[in-house]
Amino acid sequence: MNKKQIVIILAVIVVVGYLYSLPVKGLVKPKDESGHANGVMADKGSRPVAQVSVEMVSASAKAAIGPALAAKIATLEDQLSKAPEGEAKLAVKKQLAKQWDDVNQFAPAGFYYLDLARKSNDFDQWLNAGNRFNEAYKFTQDTAVQPAYVANAVEAFEHARKLKPANLDAEVGLGVAYVNGGAPSPMQGIGLLLDAVKQDPTNRNANMNLGQFAIKSGQYDKAVQRFKSVIAQGKPDIEPYFYLAESYKQLGMKKEAVEAYEKCKEMTGDPAFNQRIDQFIKELKD
Repeated sequence: MNKKQIVIILAVIVVVGYLYSLPVKGLVKPKDESGHANGVMADKGSRPVAQVSVEMVSASAKAAIGPALAAKIATLEDQLSKAPEGEAKLAVKKQLAKQWDDVNQFAPAGFYYLDLARKSNDFDQWLNAGNRFNEAYKFTQDTAVQPAYVANAVEAFEHARKLKPANLDAEVGLGVAYVNGGAPSPMQGIGLLLDAVKQDPTNRNANMNLGQFAIKSGQYDKAVQRFKSVIAQGKPDIEPYFYLAESYKQLGMKKEAVEAYEKCKEMTGDPAFNQRIDQFIKELKD
């Protein structure tokens, strides 16, 4: 497992804690055609979208990555300011998008991909932008910027679907953005996610997000089924095992939770991560 993946899963630990802190009030439990309940937030109405710029999110992101990496970003930003309009500027923006990606800073990467997509109307750039904004929403607790991330994700995925209506990555991404507040009712998003699973029962992104939405509503038994579906695909991955362990823990299934946590440890030799997991295991055994 590389350093980038370790950073992501450590962030997931924080996200799970945040999910548990969400108020239960306002959650609904709709059922799909098979009777499976999927927990999502009830219609919360539209939230005002603040003006959020790449400069704003880049400033906070630089503080997070440290001076050495921030200096590399600053050099590229200086090149961007001096580059002539056209291909030269776009080339620097591509470098900036990749650089921010490499240090797991989704919001600034999303803004650069969005700008590239608006210029090129390229499917991959729209998809890149949408995915980054969905991730930025997921990993921030700043409610002031979340509506902007959602709005940008919706724009990106809706354009992507116009270019490739049958693409499930775009459909799932849009579904997530809709549930996060990008549609009048989150059920529009759940409908897209369930449709993606109907077309492809092994769709990882759809099942992962349906599982996470189940966690938000306290439907841990449903979350377990979603994460087990991802794991059954036979591709070792820490994230579904970690969410599975958390779901088992909330169900009081301590033995199963410990086993899932142990699987997480098998997939990484990172001392910091394993120390956190050992703490969770100890709490279950005490």
